[in-house]
Amino acid sequence: MKIQRTITEAIIRKLKTSNKGIVIYGARQVGKTTMAKDIIATLGLKTLSINGDQSRFIDIISSRDLAKIESLTHGYDLLFIDEAQRIPEIGINLKIILDSIPTLKVLVTGSSSLDLASKITEPLTGRVWNYHLYPISTLELSGTNNKSELQAMLEERLVYGSYPEVFSLKSQKLKNEYLQNLADSYLYRDLIEFGDIKNSSKIRDLLKLLAFQIGSEVSLSELGSSLGISKDTVARYIDLLEKSFIIFRISGFSRNLRKEVTKMNKIYFYDVGIRNILIDNLKYLNDRNDIGVLWENLLIIERIKYLSYKQKNFSRYFWRTHTGAELDYVEEQNGQISGYEFKWKNKQSKAPNSWQETYTNSTYKEINRENYLAFICD
Repeated sequence: MKIQRTITEAIIRKLKTSNKGIVIYGARQVGKTTMAKDIIATLGLKTLSINGDQSRFIDIISSRDLAKIESLTHGYDLLFIDEAQRIPEIGINLKIILDSIPTLKVLVTGSSSLDLASKITEPLTGRVWNYHLYPISTLELSGTNNKSELQAMLEERLVYGSYPEVFSLKSQKLKNEYLQNLADSYLYRDLIEFGDIKNSSKIRDLLKLLAFQIGSEVSLSELGSSLGISKDTVARYIDLLEKSFIIFRISGFSRNLRKEVTKMNKIYFYDVGIRNILIDNLKYLNDRNDIGVLWENLLIIERIKYLSYKQKNFSRYFWRTHTGAELDYVEEQNGQISGYEFKWKNKQSKAPNSWQETYTNSTYKEINRENYLAFICD
């Protein structure tokens, strides 16, 4: 199933009109290479392709030797580097290329933040356009599917997630095997190698604990105690998991620190299929007791995809008071505050009184199965 990726056209325009490089971030298997090849085919430029997972050309690209790099790229219009985080000192070498060979267009993909490998602080500031490619979004699916068809896909996506490969697999067995292989073979690959993780089982155990706690505030001390590691080590592992695009954090919103909870974060997964395979639960919705938090995770990540692809910048939070009033999700832009409550069933909930009294100029909306598409793809 070929799905048009939303950011493809924007990247093509930038490559045609700008001398800056293009860096596409995203987890492994989200379709970065496929999209990059489509872009290259559309541009029709003579392209040198280098794969960071293979040894060919890597010594030259990581050499900091401009003469060698110029010799390698001579006669090419476009340099494409796939999985660039695996190339030593890739940040500073890309800086050399962009500064010294302005006629060469540069397209790079990375499945973890590049500084995780290069250990160089912001070498590409002002020299590249950064894009984030996520697992397939509802916005992208809406390009070829109507509302009824999107609704029909919803249960499968809540169970198996939205990695591109999942959409081409017909049977539950094949989807199960794919997600298990993804979790076992790809999920930790860059994390363990570049994050200097000595005990990969602790990372897996941490992810499993986090998978059971989506939608809840997370205590680093409690996680550390459960795993037999320090609070600081837990914090470091979570930071590395974020840089590898497996999880992301949302902090508490507050303008009244004495009443509102802000110390702990909530953690969600970029893909709910990965979350489900980590806890070994790929049951359909009728046999699950976690549909509420699955729905919450899906809506938040789909909202993030939507805002990212539409190039809209919002700060995002959850909100809770010490007395127990809460909202699942809060957005803020230019002083405008919007609160949301996510309900799998349409219950017509109202905003908590303490929210309305404290944030009198804010908006509030319940997002449920009847109106969610307007929230994530209109």
